[in-house]
Amino acid sequence: MLPVAPPGPRALGLAWRDTDPDFAKGAMMDVLGSRIVIVAFDGWNDAGEAASGAIAALRANSDYDLVHSIDPELYFDYQYTRPATKMDAEGRRQLTWPEAGLWRPRDPGPGPEFWVLTGVEPARTWQAFAAEFIDVALRDDITGFVTLGAMLSDVPHTRPISIFASSQNEQVREAHGLERSMYEGPVGILSVFEHFAESAGIPTASLWASVPHYVAQATPSPKVTLALLDRLEELTGVDVPRDHLRTEAAAWEASIDAAAADDEDMTEYIRQLERTRDTWDSPDASGDAIAQAFERYLKRRGDGPGDHKR
Repeated sequence: MLPVAPPGPRALGLAWRDTDPDFAKGAMMDVLGSRIVIVAFDGWNDAGEAASGAIAALRANSDYDLVHSIDPELYFDYQYTRPATKMDAEGRRQLTWPEAGLWRPRDPGPGPEFWVLTGVEPARTWQAFAAEFIDVALRDDITGFVTLGAMLSDVPHTRPISIFASSQNEQVREAHGLERSMYEGPVGILSVFEHFAESAGIPTASLWASVPHYVAQATPSPKVTLALLDRLEELTGVDVPRDHLRTEAAAWEASIDAAAADDEDMTEYIRQLERTRDTWDSPDASGDAIAQAFERYLKRRGDGPGDHKR
């Protein structure tokens, strides 16, 4: 069966916005505009809790008011994402349900506004889920989306964290020097959001961080979260205090160094990753040299620690 493109926002009852490339230009004088939603979800798109950690840092820096939340009955499978029970301050038992919501800054002040869309990746009816939030975005004059994701990768924890910045919007790519992702394969809810936003005339950009897969259990990953926030500031101008993350990132890296020092196989595997990364980063490296180094690395993968095979 041929893949079928999801219906656009109009088919799902959404308002439609003029797609003039200049419509989103606001105080920032670029195509992402002056009211930008930063998006991240717990789950498949959030290796090492890095993307959700960036959202948490944003929310900790300002007061936010809830604009819209979904009905969890419509989008979650409770056998997969279970509700939780907890005791309130008076000792009464309460149930909390998986959720997702759009939040706006209470006192945005001058300059661009940075809203937040976050929660748990839904289990079903993704098209309706995305359409519900895009409809609210159109109502509230949202001018751009930036999605944050993190994936497990064959990268060393000792080097700067790689961030892949991309957009499917030509104007955004030209304005910010971003790449166009040529990925084909399974996607998470972030890709669905980007598709629906662009279909509705709201430009999008995407930042994906590479998380060393051999430390997947060492969550959270402050070094990765810090890299996402650094790149997000470059892209949008959002300023989030990060001194505490720098301290946590240094401690995170030191703890992994200490663990690897007791495992010769892991130490050698990390050295292999470092050599490969350094080859890719070398200004003198040609495309052929990088390809050859990558081929050698792939041939050696079977010699590394067993837990790195995916």
